[in-house]
Amino acid sequence: MLATLKQPKTSAQLILPGSFQAHQHWYAKALNATIHPMVNFFLNLEQERVITRYCHLHPVVKPEMLKKWLNYAPKYFQWAGADLINVTSATGRRQMVVIENNSCPSGQKSMPLTDDHQEQGTYRWLIEKTFKPFLEKKRNNIKGGIAVIYDKNLMETSGYAAVIADVFDEPVYYAPFYNQEKNPSVRFEDGVMQIKDEMGKWQPIRAAFRYVTQKPWNRIPVHTKTRILNPTLACLAGGRNKMLAAKAYDLFNSEIKPSGLEILTPETIRDVRKDEIPEWVAKMGGHAVVKVPYSNAGQGVFTIVTKKELEDFMLLDFDYDRFIVQSLIGNYNWSSTSASGKLFHVGTIPNIAGETYVADLRMMVSATDKGIRPLCVYARRAARPLEDNLLDSSNSWSILGTNLSFKNPDGTWDTDTNRLILMDRRDFNRLGVGLDDLIEAYIQTVLSMIAIDQMAKELMNKEGRFRMKTFKRLNDDEGLINEILL
Repeated sequence: MLATLKQPKTSAQLILPGSFQAHQHWYAKALNATIHPMVNFFLNLEQERVITRYCHLHPVVKPEMLKKWLNYAPKYFQWAGADLINVTSATGRRQMVVIENNSCPSGQKSMPLTDDHQEQGTYRWLIEKTFKPFLEKKRNNIKGGIAVIYDKNLMETSGYAAVIADVFDEPVYYAPFYNQEKNPSVRFEDGVMQIKDEMGKWQPIRAAFRYVTQKPWNRIPVHTKTRILNPTLACLAGGRNKMLAAKAYDLFNSEIKPSGLEILTPETIRDVRKDEIPEWVAKMGGHAVVKVPYSNAGQGVFTIVTKKELEDFMLLDFDYDRFIVQSLIGNYNWSSTSASGKLFHVGTIPNIAGETYVADLRMMVSATDKGIRPLCVYARRAARPLEDNLLDSSNSWSILGTNLSFKNPDGTWDTDTNRLILMDRRDFNRLGVGLDDLIEAYIQTVLSMIAIDQMAKELMNKEGRFRMKTFKRLNDDEGLINEILL
């Protein structure tokens, strides 16, 4: 089943309190789903029990340091969603590996209710526990409204707008903000966001909830007087910039290594020029993943398993000068050979035809007064089952790619919900993960979120201004640098 989300008119809509309607903000298959007891137990697990369990399974980890990071208060990156894959080695050592961590992640529309009496679900949890306190910590003097701005995911973003209207008891502007839009409904004047209302008048905005995912830095300035969750800085520091995220993980890993903690990622080669890619693919045994660092929603990711896939990639033109090359995790017979050996997908439980599919896990977390807490969980599977051996004509992306979103030629987005795996009584069992795997995914998500927030802090000077020279030193890609609005 494909869920098509059409772009609305360019002027903003005004969402009134009391307008939330559940059927508009969840996928049909998730609307009446019953959450799996294990997932609900995990989401309500007290922090001390999480620490005790994790340190029992990882005895070299220092409990006091894990507690410190779980209670970390992010300055910029308040809300995150990591994509992780459940992998194992030839010796049977299983891990949850971080593929990426996203600012403004999706997930609410796929999340069964944790409490049948709270019909707004974890939409409200995020607004009450994270967005509202974020605004109260540092108020501004702007006399204006609240807005939700977006460039995709209408089902979810409209849900946030309706919940914000209820929580703040005021109308909320719901405004599209597409990339390269000719007549945008959002603009910035002297750092203040303004929204064009249905009458064509520009209204000042004191605070905004952002779900702008496609190159947000080319239309949302780094410096704004309007309070925005998450700010563009979080994207540049790693939330939408895989290049800086990789460097953030390495820097943070060096800091936390003495405490026994580590962000687990595929082997990553950064700052690779296009003409160097074949050499790195060869060093990884002919199997690799090449990424355009600044794309998302499954765009700009190329799995290379055959000679033809590499040749096809090299024929493409790109707007940027630098790429990331990562070790490919596939079937044991065709995974990359990295410094730590081969890792391969655990995959889903075999279906009645004996087929196992690649699946990833999205773990959404947010900052609260009780530390960084898990919020939503869902999973996605690939279109085709894992194969033991690939032919030269095989399409590896259909076997390894799990992202549900894809862009149509007219600029609209579609979603393949057939491959969505809910955390309900029926779907969850297909994943083959347990409570310890969920805890592991949570810890990895938190650590990667903190690493990006730490990088964001490094990119700002004491006066609160963006350190462009530092950014260029870390991410010297002229195509990206020319897009950034300060």
